[in-house]
Amino acid sequence: MRLLPAVVTASLTLAVAYYVYIPLPDTIQEPWKLMMLDAVFRTTMHLASLKAWLGFDHYIKSIRSCTEGFEGMMQAALSSESGGGVMPGVKVSDTTFAGIPVTVYEPPAGGEGHLRRGVMYYHGGGWALGSAKKGSYDTINRMLSDELNTVVVSVEYRLYPEVHFPVPYLDCLATAKHFLSPEVLASYAIDPERVAVAGDSAGGNLAAAVAQEISLDDTMSVKFSVQALIYPVLQALDFNTPSYLQNQHIPVLYRTLMVRFWLQYLNADLSLQPQLMVNNHSSEIAPELRARLDWSVLLPPKYKNSYKPLTGGKGAQGLAKEVPGLLDVRASPLLAGAEVLAKSPRSYILTCEHDVLRDDGLMYARRLQDAGVTVTSDHYEDGFHGAISFITWPFEFEIGKRAIRGYINWLKNNL
Repeated sequence: MRLLPAVVTASLTLAVAYYVYIPLPDTIQEPWKLMMLDAVFRTTMHLASLKAWLGFDHYIKSIRSCTEGFEGMMQAALSSESGGGVMPGVKVSDTTFAGIPVTVYEPPAGGEGHLRRGVMYYHGGGWALGSAKKGSYDTINRMLSDELNTVVVSVEYRLYPEVHFPVPYLDCLATAKHFLSPEVLASYAIDPERVAVAGDSAGGNLAAAVAQEISLDDTMSVKFSVQALIYPVLQALDFNTPSYLQNQHIPVLYRTLMVRFWLQYLNADLSLQPQLMVNNHSSEIAPELRARLDWSVLLPPKYKNSYKPLTGGKGAQGLAKEVPGLLDVRASPLLAGAEVLAKSPRSYILTCEHDVLRDDGLMYARRLQDAGVTVTSDHYEDGFHGAISFITWPFEFEIGKRAIRGYINWLKNNL
């Protein structure tokens, strides 16, 4: 009988280890910490799926409530450690720009009397998750405001399932136009020649799309000086790029999850996922459009390896027309023509080696450079998607800290 507790304990330990362990590339630092993080995410998604199946709540809303609770715990721990919050000198206020909720971070009073930098930030989360003022976004925006004497506006654009494309984009565009108005910039003492738009992941998608639209709008007297895109998602026509295949099972953004995010965002039937996974949805697009995301031409040789382009079969004739957002440049900024890209502001694009979106960012950097835009490509060989979101307890990664420092330093030197 005495052996029973030991056997049960050993069995449970093995079961937990089996659940947590996933093979990871050798170049990923702190692998067990990433495995634990992934186990938490997988558990959250499994529970959300179960609740949705039982009819208790929407899948995304369940995930959102869990992640927001977790972010609240991290925020409380951080406030306790820092004696009331990070960068206490930064003034934080909630308001609205063009009717859209935003959080404004203003630097300490010591910077008064001089014009300041301005940054508009769009958070990531697959157009379904995340918040402009919670978790790491709050920490990062406070750091940026304090260190660079910057007014940061973080946008609470509307999310799926409450809305679909193009509503999040239109929310972000409206806030950008409001922010860039001379009157608003003057009210915050912002130099109109030093205003950036930035975002990560889905937020990087929105930042790129908004930057394109603003650059083309001749009614705007002030435009963005620079754009900073952190592992942005930029196209939905090729889910078989080398990075999508190489990193399809690497946390925290699996290939299947990214395809699902796209279908949700574009208000498409989730049953179409198998078609998108084999690129059937892009089998009929025009050669000129395909060339704008032809990774066999746009990627450096080191990232192509032995992968071959997959153009899809004929299993979904007319799917691109059935889901028009697939070809909409407002959803997929990588599809913009060279004449549009040529008007883009000076750009910073951060990519991570172990990220399905790596090639989206690398291709966009190449196309911007080909169009004559000055681009800084900041690539992290040991990076994974979402790294900047993990810079505080309990999932604090050194890669996240380095990536944030690279982003802030670039803005310091270029904005």
